[in-house]
Amino acid sequence: MAVLGPDGESIGRVRDVVLSIRLSGQQPRALGLAVELTTRRRIFVPMLRVTNIEPRAVTLNTGTVSLRRLHLRPGEALAIGQVLDTRVRVVDPDLPELAEADVTVVDLCIERTRTRDWVVSRVAVRAGRRGLRRRHETHVVDWSSVHGITQSALNLPGQGVAQALLQFEGMRAADVANALRELPSKRRGEIASALDDERLADVLQELPPDDQKAMLAILGRDRAVAILEEMDPDDAADLLGELPDTEAEALLEEMDPEESEPVRRLLLHSPDTAGGVMTTEPVIVTPSTTIAEALARVRDPDLTPAAASIVFVVRPPTSTPTGKYLGCVHLQAMLREPPAHLVGGILDTDLAVLRPEDSLETMTRYFATYNLVCGPVVDEAGHLLGAVSVDDLLDELLPRDWRETEPEDVANPGSGGVRLR
Repeated sequence: MAVLGPDGESIGRVRDVVLSIRLSGQQPRALGLAVELTTRRRIFVPMLRVTNIEPRAVTLNTGTVSLRRLHLRPGEALAIGQVLDTRVRVVDPDLPELAEADVTVVDLCIERTRTRDWVVSRVAVRAGRRGLRRRHETHVVDWSSVHGITQSALNLPGQGVAQALLQFEGMRAADVANALRELPSKRRGEIASALDDERLADVLQELPPDDQKAMLAILGRDRAVAILEEMDPDDAADLLGELPDTEAEALLEEMDPEESEPVRRLLLHSPDTAGGVMTTEPVIVTPSTTIAEALARVRDPDLTPAAASIVFVVRPPTSTPTGKYLGCVHLQAMLREPPAHLVGGILDTDLAVLRPEDSLETMTRYFATYNLVCGPVVDEAGHLLGAVSVDDLLDELLPRDWRETEPEDVANPGSGGVRLR
């Protein structure tokens, strides 16, 4: 299939799909496409870049792609190159004849979930030939009915860290970060190499600055760039701000321009101001957006509770820095309105805004005064630049090493509460 940019320009052709084979037996995630350029070089294009899959072509949301050569990491496999033709066992009550048959995988179905992930949902299998009998019928079964597509069966690298990765399944990123800090540097690097980019980016954001810099050094330049692209712009800016200027600039140069541009804007501000603390990706809509559409936006599981508490309304364009800032709509207000009503009809236009040069003290007083957990940052011309959430503010107010120290008298979380003195 051809791979096209947003304007129809040809980028290359799909040659395979990169899957993450999970240790827990969950559905494999489709991480991205192995795309072959006209130069025969194969590169990796993340699924987040894909906007449309048609019978003859895949369309991306950007015409700019990373030209780094495709390199599989531990736990990753090629759908066509490694998973197809794998012998498996099928346990399906509707297909008892396959239970004892010699079955192989002949195709995979990937579907997009509500969390925007692409996962393998169904598998097409076929029983093998027996003597001169013609080929058996192809059956499509749910992923849960197929046994044998595992990291060990596919001979994927990274088996030495399998147990540790299994332990981290389902853990919060902050808890994984704490666990990694207790490990020797070599083991930490092995586990980091086996984690996918999105998961590692979440974990890296929860590490203290010195540990973040050490982790980047372990990962190497190409992987460090990929992780920075996955991080929230404000967290990536904080990390790059800790590095020497030449090293930070080198990493920014190799990042996708769409990912590096908001990071560069954040780096223009002092880290102890609203401009340096804010995120450039709050929930932003136009006044003609319906309540139902706005509520669908705040349901995004990738949003923090603070960021989901408020929707900012602007005139187009809606990418920061936006068009004229008109006001905001609080989550509670939207829940009280009919879904078909427009957000423009329930705007809060009286809420004060933060300026990019506002200090930490000003931001603290702002949140305390208006009982908010997220507030808009607007420039003198009335453009929305981003939003400060209370969690990012607390990150700046706490001591630099707060992630490395345990508070006194913390009750066991399982005992019903946490007590801080």
